[in-house]
Amino acid sequence: MYIEPAAFRAPSAESLAASETTTQIWTQCLPSPLFAGKKAPLKNFEEIQPLIQQGRKRELKLIIRENSWPINSPVRASLWPALCRQHQHGKSMLDGFYWDMVTQVFGTVELPDKPIMLPPFVEATHCLGYHLTRKGRAVADRVVSVLGYACPDITYSPSLYPITAALLHFMPEEECYHCMASLVASKEKMFITQTKLLNEVTWKTVMQIAKKHASAAQHLSRLSGAIGPERIYADWQWWILAALPFPHLVRVLDCFFHEGIKVFYRVALAILILFHKHTTNQNSEWYAEATKNGVDHAIDKFCRNMPVSPTKLLRTAFTIRALSSQYISRVFIKTEMTLKSKQVITGSRLVRSRSSDNLPTSQSQVNIQMMSHTLTIRESPRSSHMAMWFPFPNAVFQDRHQASDLRQKLFTLWSWLPVRITMYQPVLLYTTEEHGCSLTTFYVRVEHHEPTLLMIKTCNNEVFGAYCSTRWFERNQKDERGNRQAYFGTGETFLFSLYPERAKYPWVGCAADGRSDEKLSHGSELFMAADSKMITIGGGDGQAIWMDENIRYGKTDRCSTFNNPPLCPSGDFEIRVLEVYGFAGA
Repeated sequence: MYIEPAAFRAPSAESLAASETTTQIWTQCLPSPLFAGKKAPLKNFEEIQPLIQQGRKRELKLIIRENSWPINSPVRASLWPALCRQHQHGKSMLDGFYWDMVTQVFGTVELPDKPIMLPPFVEATHCLGYHLTRKGRAVADRVVSVLGYACPDITYSPSLYPITAALLHFMPEEECYHCMASLVASKEKMFITQTKLLNEVTWKTVMQIAKKHASAAQHLSRLSGAIGPERIYADWQWWILAALPFPHLVRVLDCFFHEGIKVFYRVALAILILFHKHTTNQNSEWYAEATKNGVDHAIDKFCRNMPVSPTKLLRTAFTIRALSSQYISRVFIKTEMTLKSKQVITGSRLVRSRSSDNLPTSQSQVNIQMMSHTLTIRESPRSSHMAMWFPFPNAVFQDRHQASDLRQKLFTLWSWLPVRITMYQPVLLYTTEEHGCSLTTFYVRVEHHEPTLLMIKTCNNEVFGAYCSTRWFERNQKDERGNRQAYFGTGETFLFSLYPERAKYPWVGCAADGRSDEKLSHGSELFMAADSKMITIGGGDGQAIWMDENIRYGKTDRCSTFNNPPLCPSGDFEIRVLEVYGFAGA
């Protein structure tokens, strides 16, 4: 193990010999076994590994939830890296890659004597080390710094450092880096937020689901008084990462590394439920603490002195009903879309939400220019490609005003995309001009890309399209009964019109007032559908965009999913050109 035993210091272990193992240190510092009572023998890694290799995720999830390994169990040295590797995106890293990065960043693999300057996305007040020694902290600093160098898109990620420090208790430095890189790059599940916007979305998501799934939320609102519940929920992740005793945190992380951030959501609700239980009696210690020092301090102190075992905490979290991953995802996406579109008028100034993540970054502007360049340089036999998309008095695009108008339209379209997508370079995947008018060819070139941007120009010069959040390959997926799914996609999908009108039509679930408890009809969640004969975007009382198998004719109607008007006046249209863009690296 690269981190020597001395790199791990438990709260009262100063007298322990530097040669003792990490396991011995924790054995002496913490009660063992942690959980009393007769139970089935705990699983070892050799019993779990086949489930990981065979992708039996549900069985694996239940085993991890049920096996309350003590803090000193050696299973995590193998289990945690294996769980994290499940989520890696793209090819696995070559041996020695991390040390090459360390040498590139620091010039040597030796730990520096002076403190390492951490990336700006780290929150200095929450660089939690969980009793690592000075050397252990230096290693954590180095891992986080290399991550910052390798992942320049991370702009704000306060939870990244604590999770890195927790990993270092159970594995060497290089393995820790590979685990963190896998979590950061994960596409299927979210583990670590990487922007201020998404950090804000997480606590507002907790607040929304708490209102529906924990009666304790009302109790919390009453106790919060003048400071308001928003202040309380803004610290939700620190209830877990900063306040829970380390044995509780480690058991939460066991589940987190497999299931993602939804585990944190459930544990946060469990904390609220337990806090409510212990503060309903006005004579209780915790009620007195909340009224005297404020509910925010009371919850923090409650977590530090958690009155239930790690097993009971997780049992409370995982027995909350009607809290599926799909529901959490819908609330999260709706909250994200609401925050991005929220604008507050202050006098004559237009002020956006407190996050600056909606503002075009330098990388975004480069990507817009690249897309503009793509639309400009490719010429059809009769006219320039740019002129083909946006009609002007002259057939060939010539003056600066016209070029400026196109860029403005592209900037507008870019501003409508999810913030994380604007960091990637657009790539032309399919165009009817070069690849022909065939739905089969469309699928071959497009179906495995996520997300995609469809742009249609009709023979009457209307320009409109859709941002499609999910792979078109999902049309082949089957439900639990073996039936092919008719519709797929998420609430990030939206419609747009660029010419003659410029407008965006988001999912109706993204209400401007931010309410998420509103019941939505089935017709309001029909995002994308496709088969060998057609493509459809939007449904319910009509189809927003429908195209035939020859990608020649289409129709557009108002639909319940986006509450849009027909995207062209006649409703029916003939396709002059269809282009589909992907995003390199997304």
